[in-house]
Amino acid sequence: MHPAVFEAFERICRQRRAGGRVLEVGATPTDDTLLCLPALQGAASRVGLNMDGPHRHRGLDIVRGNANDMACFADASFDTVLCNATLEHDPRFWLTLAEIRRVARRDAVVVIGVPGFDRLPSDTRLRRLRSLPGVPRWIRVPPPALPCSTLTLQVHEYPGDYYRFSPQAVREVFCAGLRNVEVETVLVPPRVIGCGIRE
Repeated sequence: MHPAVFEAFERICRQRRAGGRVLEVGATPTDDTLLCLPALQGAASRVGLNMDGPHRHRGLDIVRGNANDMACFADASFDTVLCNATLEHDPRFWLTLAEIRRVARRDAVVVIGVPGFDRLPSDTRLRRLRSLPGVPRWIRVPPPALPCSTLTLQVHEYPGDYYRFSPQAVREVFCAGLRNVEVETVLVPPRVIGCGIRE
């Protein structure tokens, strides 16, 4: 996980006072798993879910399971549910979203990060540059496809890589059923992170 993504999850978890019983969907037995966020050190419990589990890392359990059907967890089991860089690998991600909603109790903190596509900070600067007199024609009139494109994270099959998501998708689809929703984009190519409170 890129340090900027880890830092964004850390900041969000601190601001939202995440804790209690914590689940990470797509947890890995590495030090950069979200279960190792400093903001969660005081959590009552921390457990991960991954299809290639079970694993134990730094005293944390990662159970084996498919996030499309988290039958191993009861309804309203968790106070915090985290998921990062997982849903793009899930051909039926909407089932995982339904399961996240099911296992998150009322008022739970939910934070989801995905590779995405978004306007880049440089887009505005490039538009301004094109409007200046004396700018070479190749900058003022870019190839036809360039103004209509956006950067995305490279394909990283693990085992498959199916999707990239817009901030609008994160807000309206991933964060449906949440209140106090915030969506932010970090890095280039973009990673989009949405968070909210389970209704």
